[in-house]
Amino acid sequence: MANTDLYSLDGRQVGKVELPQIFSIEVKPWLISRAAVAEQSRRMQPQGHFVLAGMQTTAAYYGAMMSWRTGRHVGKAIRPREKLGGGALGKIRRIPSSVKGKRAHPHLIEKDIHETINDGEYRRAVASAVAATASRDGIPSGTSVSLPVVVSNDIESVSKTKAVLALFKGLKILDYALSSGTRARKGVRRSSIQRLKKHKILMVVNADKGIVKAARNIPSVEVSTTSQLSIGKLAPGGAGRVLVIWSEDAVKGVTEAINRLSLR
Repeated sequence: MANTDLYSLDGRQVGKVELPQIFSIEVKPWLISRAAVAEQSRRMQPQGHFVLAGMQTTAAYYGAMMSWRTGRHVGKAIRPREKLGGGALGKIRRIPSSVKGKRAHPHLIEKDIHETINDGEYRRAVASAVAATASRDGIPSGTSVSLPVVVSNDIESVSKTKAVLALFKGLKILDYALSSGTRARKGVRRSSIQRLKKHKILMVVNADKGIVKAARNIPSVEVSTTSQLSIGKLAPGGAGRVLVIWSEDAVKGVTEAINRLSLR
């Protein structure tokens, strides 16, 4: 198995840590993208229509103006039935072609809009995204830390934001974490992909002992435990790359945690 550097809270190298086999598997971008679509579809709200839309009205159609309005000349057989608009005794708003009428082909509430993916495929996609964290694609060129970035377990107990920033400064990624980037156009901001929460740095820990509150005020940083890992966190949008900082225990337990993941 491969080894990587182990860093302290001030960004200094303090030793080596052995990486599990999951960091050496083949990265499959197509599988990550497929899992991202399935995961994002879980956030969609089923669409539907009001079953009485266009029906709650007193508007009635009786034919030509100044008619007798008694069903005259229409035959006795049609009187017990309700006829649609265009004929005698029909309610106009009950037909789709009328003004403010009901919709012709409304959305079905029971329609399944979720993209499906097998649990095994989803786990392999997350494992592939974990392996991608050892790649330098999309990682700032100014930093010289070895990937994946592994920090001692003391990071899980950090309770101050300034300690997190001190770690970023020691790893030479502080400017990358605090840079906001260019502002998107209005049309881009309105798209569903842009509305997803964005982060540049993901901190993965085995257990939250204060690090979540310490890092939540940094807009570009998100913290996750190994049991909460997902494609949206490791590879935003299915194609994004984030710099992942692992705690030592998180690296050791990531394989077992992924084997328990499920999208259901």
